[in-house]
Amino acid sequence: MCRNIHTLHNFEPAATSDEVHAAALQYVRKIAGTTKPSQANREAFDRAVADIAHATQHLLDDLVTSAPPKNRDEEAAKKRARAEASGRYSAA
Repeated sequence: MCRNIHTLHNFEPAATSDEVHAAALQYVRKIAGTTKPSQANREAFDRAVADIAHATQHLLDDLVTSAPPKNRDEEAAKKRARAEASGRYSAA
């Protein structure tokens, strides 16, 4: 369930608010043990996603590094190559 949580720090361009929200949503889904909360839990679930996204954005804004930013396309290509080499996925 947490496969969509990816490193968001030190990329060019910087992580978007949609990426931060998606990571927060996946985190809350994992902790709650559900992908869709009941009506009774919807408000708490949505509030947790918003709070975690907010905290994540602050963290990303405050982190510093001396390493050059990574290129998203290059990192995705490396990840695909590793997955294909391991036999988990076939080349499309």
